[in-house]
Amino acid sequence: MHEEFEADLRGLAARGRLRALKERAGIDFTSNDYLGLAESEELNRAAAEAVARGVPVGSGGSRLLRGNHPEHEALETEAAAYFGAETALYFGGGFVANYAIFSALPQRGDLVVHDELIHASVHEGLRRGRAEFVGVPHNDIDAFESAIVRWRTAGGKGRPWLSVESLYSMDGDSPDLDGLFAVADRHDAMLVIDEAHATGVLGPQGRGLAAQFEGRQNVVTLHTCGKALGTVGGFILAPRTLRDFLVNRSRPFIFATAPSPLTAAITRAAIELSRTNPERRERLARLVAFAGRELRRRCGLEASGSHIVPVVIGADQAAVAVAASLQRRGFDIRAIRPPTVPEGTARLRIALTANITEAIVADLFAALAEDMRMAA
Repeated sequence: MHEEFEADLRGLAARGRLRALKERAGIDFTSNDYLGLAESEELNRAAAEAVARGVPVGSGGSRLLRGNHPEHEALETEAAAYFGAETALYFGGGFVANYAIFSALPQRGDLVVHDELIHASVHEGLRRGRAEFVGVPHNDIDAFESAIVRWRTAGGKGRPWLSVESLYSMDGDSPDLDGLFAVADRHDAMLVIDEAHATGVLGPQGRGLAAQFEGRQNVVTLHTCGKALGTVGGFILAPRTLRDFLVNRSRPFIFATAPSPLTAAITRAAIELSRTNPERRERLARLVAFAGRELRRRCGLEASGSHIVPVVIGADQAAVAVAASLQRRGFDIRAIRPPTVPEGTARLRIALTANITEAIVADLFAALAEDMRMAA
């Protein structure tokens, strides 16, 4: 009775796209633990202190029933203050938070214009939502405006929503946020910015690349906790009316068991570390600059300029082969293939974290240069 599933899996394997779970091995160039907080002494102490003062592991139910804990409330208050927004709403993960935004907030008659490389969670929310939606070429500001103009010309009467990431997870590049805000202002549009890969790393005090725009009435941002902050979960930062609407109308919030109060307590400590201790960010920034120089010198390639360094290989199986070779050398590098990235752009996604050193980065790019010569 599983023949169709088996055939599909065989097809994935034949195209070099079969996924499988692997245990951790080698030096980490894969995780999103950009500041090295996930296994840090600071967060371990925060966890122990929270347990000692009686914070529970489980919530016991949805936030609208008995699952709402003082740690959730405190975390949301502190997150809103840190990021500079009017309110914050805490979810169990960034994926479900993005899904909640786009399945609930844009209304029937509205139009969502999204960057073509927007995260899969946005696509899932849009499919469940009521608004029209259209994708535009990556980081093309004029295309956002043109899409709105075409929609209005065709009779569109609702509100436009613009959806982008502040730092794209597979390319490591950023949009022109000033230009996007100008488009939003001209067309009375809402702007939703996914800060997942910038949170804790970029912007003042690690508040993200859109920090200067937080608190505006036409801005909604997503900040995740499972990357640089080292825990798990995600925040929607928004004006109070939109937060209240999500509490009342967002099915992923209403019907989900509340996140762990213990994790909320640890995340409070992570935010405080990000706010008051810039040393990890500064060390990572120096590592990013060094990695860019090494990639250029050893491989003849230009880096993204961020802590996400894509090395496009092209063919799926070639990317898998280069990643496997680097893994055998002791580097945890993974191949990223379609549909996660566009056809013909299978790549290595190299994530730089505060856990590694310049010497390790130099060794990695020396090995990569050799493997790429062999693959060619």
